[in-house]
Amino acid sequence: MSTEAAEEAPKDAHPDAHDVLNPATGEVVATVPATTPHQVDAAVARATRAQRTWAALAPADRARQLRRFAAVVDDHTEELALLEVKEAGHTLGTARWEAANVRDLLDYAAGGVERLNGRQIPVPGGLDITLLEPLGVVGVIAPWNYPLPIAVWATAPALAAGNAVLLKPAETTPLTALRLAELAREAGLPDGLLQVLPGAGPVTGTALVDHPGVAKIVFTGSTRVGKEIMARCAAQVKRVTLELGGKSPNIVFADSDLEAAAAATPMSFLDNSGQDCCARSRILVQRQVYDRFLELLAPAVESVVVGDPLDEKTHMGPLISRRQLDRVRSLAGPELSGIRGTAPTGPGFWFPPTVLTGLAPDAPAVREEIFGPVAVVLPFEDEDDAVRLANATEYGLSGSLWTRDVGRAIRVSRAVQAGNLSVNSHSSVRYWTPFGGYKQSGLGRELGPDALAAFTETKNVFFSTEA
Repeated sequence: MSTEAAEEAPKDAHPDAHDVLNPATGEVVATVPATTPHQVDAAVARATRAQRTWAALAPADRARQLRRFAAVVDDHTEELALLEVKEAGHTLGTARWEAANVRDLLDYAAGGVERLNGRQIPVPGGLDITLLEPLGVVGVIAPWNYPLPIAVWATAPALAAGNAVLLKPAETTPLTALRLAELAREAGLPDGLLQVLPGAGPVTGTALVDHPGVAKIVFTGSTRVGKEIMARCAAQVKRVTLELGGKSPNIVFADSDLEAAAAATPMSFLDNSGQDCCARSRILVQRQVYDRFLELLAPAVESVVVGDPLDEKTHMGPLISRRQLDRVRSLAGPELSGIRGTAPTGPGFWFPPTVLTGLAPDAPAVREEIFGPVAVVLPFEDEDDAVRLANATEYGLSGSLWTRDVGRAIRVSRAVQAGNLSVNSHSSVRYWTPFGGYKQSGLGRELGPDALAAFTETKNVFFSTEA
């Protein structure tokens, strides 16, 4: 779920605003003012005041307000979904899932408010307890690829833990975030508790990261930008959670159900037009079934319907922007051989489903995160070779493996360096389980039962009983 959190504005754009384009048509659907550093400073002040009020609420009251927020979102899921289609080019089915996921995330986080427990630790001479206290103001920098749910991955648990949130969406996809903040106010959350700060990463994002009143930054985006943010946070010893790039493997062993593996493979890298850091973009197939797998894969890829995101028969929509389309073309152009589906040729940012074959392991398309509807296929010899190829990347976010051998599934799952693996399926993200990466795919974990604790400070208190 990552690439650049925000693209640079066109050189001729007004410096104080950004045009939001419909990726399916290239048409301008909105113009959104940018947040200046001075406005960021004012937003931090408002958030600080709101956070004190919010944190002082009884846990049951805070949970009740979050559930009310979830209920208001539930009443507006279709509106949010259509807005996501318009600004991000997602298919209608995907966008509806995203809007419902926001509702579910808020409900799940609300359930953790009254379970955010400290501990009593046995010590001599007294009683020792720990308290989990909110950090204060949390900055969330969300990406354009899944702008609505990923923003709430951090926002929901941060609010549940008693923090205020300043959310900076990507320039290309600010509309759902702005609407979400309106719904929060409609639900009765304190004014200033959840604020959205649209703007360019180098201006608005930098002001948010550098502000001394912001206790933590949660960033989803490219590894390059993540490193820059981590360095800036280090200057203040500021907490940071990073969800960065990926080049995930899909490992197919000869003993697997090849028909099932081939049928599931296309959407493992084509979901959201491949603009997903969990995309299984490196397909590793055991050599003795390599040719047969490609025979099964070709019709599955060619049958993917690419077109109007509002058509419920569509499987895949456009890329987010001209810039992203140019990058995908540069790494997976027609001069490379493989399997290709079809895509519209009119207005919009379209690229066909593509599986590249015959590439060397060090080819750019094999090594680099393309962030488009493109996968590469490489053969492997045995289990050790599969693990070697799977780990031959700077990333380690997700992956899949297909085998009927339970022992092999356990061994390979332990050996592959990735934070999220799936056996005989392609599932990666569930809001009730932890999510995050190894190596340069990120730092920390989001979601799951421990999500709220990531937005707290542990305080230890000792009471002497030896007066």
